[in-house]
Amino acid sequence: MSGAVDLSALKERAAAPPPPAPAPSGDGAAPAASGSTGLAPVIDVTEATFEAEVLVRSQQVPVVVDLWATWCEPCKQLSPLLEKLAHEAGGTWVLAKVDVDANPRIAQAFGVQSVPTVVAIAGGQPLADFQGAQPEPQLRQWLAAVQQATAGKLSGPPAADGNADEPEPEDPRFVAAEAALDEGDLSAAEAEFQKILDEEPANTEAQGAIRQVRFLARVQSVDPGAVAAADAAPNDIDAQLQAADVEVYSQAPDAAFARLIGVVARSAGDDKTRVRTRLLELFELFDPAEPVVMTARRKLAAALY
Repeated sequence: MSGAVDLSALKERAAAPPPPAPAPSGDGAAPAASGSTGLAPVIDVTEATFEAEVLVRSQQVPVVVDLWATWCEPCKQLSPLLEKLAHEAGGTWVLAKVDVDANPRIAQAFGVQSVPTVVAIAGGQPLADFQGAQPEPQLRQWLAAVQQATAGKLSGPPAADGNADEPEPEDPRFVAAEAALDEGDLSAAEAEFQKILDEEPANTEAQGAIRQVRFLARVQSVDPGAVAAADAAPNDIDAQLQAADVEVYSQAPDAAFARLIGVVARSAGDDKTRVRTRLLELFELFDPAEPVVMTARRKLAAALY
């Protein structure tokens, strides 16, 4: 079987930097926060700049679109909180502010029914959204979930300084992990990636790599006949989890997601939590903007509520 999870990117660490950020618009974009990236943490977006400032930029970092209006009282509570959190993040995600009255086509594209509406964009596609003012702890939790969902899957913010034409040096820690991968030693590769995370818990490349390696290690021990076994025993949770692993590995993530969403819908208690957790882990193996992932997330939300 050919693996659905592609580790080739780990072995081809050409150190070319990510593409530069789009030039900020002249519509009151906030200056970049002092820190490690060249991205302005808060920007004002219009219909003319939406593609560059939101869709293109979201290939680098998540873009949180705040759809607001001047007459909206809840917006006056939510927007300052979002701006504060964006400046704290220092460009690891970007807040894009859209006045819906001045930019009705953007509001229409998002299907906005009320303001404030907030939508997280990653890889040019919607990832998560909510409506109405939210307290700061809930906002922090939502933003953390967005960043976790996109960890290791976007190109990352450009450096604020330096020569963009000069390749970055090879990281010896990743060289050791890649050497283990080349030898087919997944345990050693996981250990090397874990060393990186012990030193840098927020290293998104290591986070994505270790998830992939752990999946490949787990699926190697699964019987290739797991799918047939699970189909014959729909109430066997272990069998369903193993079958989903085989389906993802066999390039059939849609079948795996549908299988586990069905189990979530008809189960309860610890079983429901266990299957939901595995499903979220499988989502993390893919680009969050993949249509199959976005569709499955919506179906999972419907199955849960």
